Amino acid sequence: MDRDIFRGGAEMTAAMLISGTIGWFVLMSGQAVSSVVFWRCAIGAATLLLVCGYMGLLRPIPPRLLAIAVLGGVAIVLNWVLLFAAYSRASIAIATTVYNVQPFMLVGLGAIFFKEKLTFSKLAWLSLAFAGMVLIVQAKPGGSQHGADYLTGIALALGAAFLYAIASIVAKHLRGTPPHLIALIQVVVGVVLLAPFAQFDALPASPRQWASIVAIGIIHTGLMYILLYSAIQRLPTHITGALSFIYPIAAIIVDYVAFDHALQPSQLIGAAIILLAAAGTSLGWSLRPTPASLRT
Repeated sequence: MDRDIFRGGAEMTAAMLISGTIGWFVLMSGQAVSSVVFWRCAIGAATLLLVCGYMGLLRPIPPRLLAIAVLGGVAIVLNWVLLFAAYSRASIAIATTVYNVQPFMLVGLGAIFFKEKLTFSKLAWLSLAFAGMVLIVQAKPGGSQHGADYLTGIALALGAAFLYAIASIVAKHLRGTPPHLIALIQVVVGVVLLAPFAQFDALPASPRQWASIVAIGIIHTGLMYILLYSAIQRLPTHITGALSFIYPIAAIIVDYVAFDHALQPSQLIGAAIILLAAAGTSLGWSLRPTPASLRT
């Protein structure tokens, strides 16, 4: 196996496994969502500042690109706020699975703003994902989730997915800008955006809570970004897309192990359908029969 492919695969796998555990750290921090995201941005900014300085990436960028990066930062930070808020309402597993409808939102936004063609396969995968969503929404919430909170959690996860799709479209206009520098700008935007809402009078009360906050900032932001961007630079797109589905699977396992939140049968089927459809969309799987298969 090519050395770059092997290293990139290991880095991508590590990044996705780290991402899959973030819900546990968010809930263990015991902090309001606005405070968690603020500290994630503040500690992540310090980490990425050191990394960018070491890599020689701290250089001015054109004002237009800076404005685009700031816009993307607003979208990605608000995406974190909504996703973290969804964890305690719909469970980590369900929120993360629903969040993975991002590819379909990208397809829809691409059709609206960039006149990208909606193929039969894309529409078929979208329909399949919608069916999976219906199975999840109609399921009775279990454990500590109540009906209204459960639906609110799903809505928050969908909102987070939409904002991530917006951030992804914005990122297309930043090609050529070092990704670590983009990440630094995004978390600095988060610090400015959320400072008025952070609850400084209700700081973590125990070493365990502080450890969760610090881990989110250093490991789930600084380290995860470094691994992710290094992997993206080394791997073909189809491998990156395939390995990205480690993230929701890891989140489902963490939710079960840490909080004993087992998916109900209909939720499990719905989650599997959504992830299959997302994989089909991300990896470009075609559902149309090929001319050769029609002749046989």
